[in-house]
Amino acid sequence: MNNLLFQVEDRPPLLTTILLAAQHMLAALGGIIAVPLVVGAALKLPADQIIALINAALLGSGVVTFIQCKGVGPVGIRLPCVMGTSFAFVGAAISVGIEHGVPGILGSSLIASLVMIVGSCFMPQIRKLFPHAVTGVVVTMIGLSLVPVAIDWAAGGFGPGVNYGAPANLGVAGFVLVTVIALVQFGKGIISAAAVVIGMFIGYLLCVGLGMVDFVPVRTAQIFALPQPLHYGMSFPVGGIVAMGIAFLVTMVETTGTFMALGAATHTKMRGKTLARGILCDGLGSAFAALMSSPPVSTFAQNVGVVSLTGVASRHVVALTGVMLFLAGLFPVLGAVVVTIPKPVLGGAGLMMFAMIISAGIQLLSQVEHNKRNGLIMAVAIGCGLAVTVRHELLSQLPAFVKEIFGSGITVGALIAVTLNLVLPERPIEHDEDGDDACEVPQAFVTKEQKAA
Repeated sequence: MNNLLFQVEDRPPLLTTILLAAQHMLAALGGIIAVPLVVGAALKLPADQIIALINAALLGSGVVTFIQCKGVGPVGIRLPCVMGTSFAFVGAAISVGIEHGVPGILGSSLIASLVMIVGSCFMPQIRKLFPHAVTGVVVTMIGLSLVPVAIDWAAGGFGPGVNYGAPANLGVAGFVLVTVIALVQFGKGIISAAAVVIGMFIGYLLCVGLGMVDFVPVRTAQIFALPQPLHYGMSFPVGGIVAMGIAFLVTMVETTGTFMALGAATHTKMRGKTLARGILCDGLGSAFAALMSSPPVSTFAQNVGVVSLTGVASRHVVALTGVMLFLAGLFPVLGAVVVTIPKPVLGGAGLMMFAMIISAGIQLLSQVEHNKRNGLIMAVAIGCGLAVTVRHELLSQLPAFVKEIFGSGITVGALIAVTLNLVLPERPIEHDEDGDDACEVPQAFVTKEQKAA
């Protein structure tokens, strides 16, 4: 049943569109800003260079988000996708940056983006590797991998002076979570659709009253900043290109899974050509981001949770989110206001959004034929994916390239599900003594040969 409030091609009224677009921006902005902060801190960059990285990341994310949603020729999936700097590249970026600096990161990203650009040509073939059992596993693992992030936010986050798990942090997160649930369940129209942003706003006001908001970033932020293409220059170390190429390969697997989750959330059939347009935009977008002095970009999975929770699937809404991200890059003070949102507020809303992705994955898995083969695929893939997600130190003694490939639970779950689906043999339909089918197979999973027989 189609229970979307706004379909992919719907254009809500202007004020409604602005509110819903801001909701997506709030869900993504923390992740976009976090990557340049982490990389900049690891490379011990001066504050002005870290700020330039953040501005470039916002600008690049905004432009690529707009193109991904609206589409330009064969580029762009034309679905509500928010693009942003991805943590999948952090490990490779830091390892390259320590030896070759930011120019090495950007040059390596520019060349390595060819992995996704070329890979987009093979998406019709890759799509065949994602039947319902595999897709359900990947979507479920996306949600399971994001939930620990929301929990850390709810506990207050990490860093100097952070009292992890303080009762005040958990109380604020719980308050926001309950508020969002109430708005979704009992609100109507725009109240339900904008439940996340309204819940976060109420939680933010609560934190202001409790003295939990630090306004220093707003007072120190620039009002206006021009884009600075090639601000750091570029270099092209072979080792850096290889490292970033591996990161792009891993990201392509994760992005394919995110697109499949988005297809489920928006009730859109994910064909190979559709995936190809999206992956091509990811690759070209990362090349553009490198030229704009920004780390690579990829599709944000957390915003799939916003679509699932609110029922707002309009790509035109998220295209406006891209415009907002672009403006946040031009006017850093706008981004600074969002940075002041306390982590527990993000955690309360994030837990709800990410759990909705898990729910979507479970619904996909429920459509899979229940037999021993599919049970093995789902159990082993999710189990191994969770092992990496909850115990990052599991791979600590393995070579760096192994950790780069298998460091993400989403990637591990996807690769194992795809492999088992290819390796484990299909079992024929069993018959009982009377000649009837022992277990009726849903028509969606019956092959043409079986139907002919």
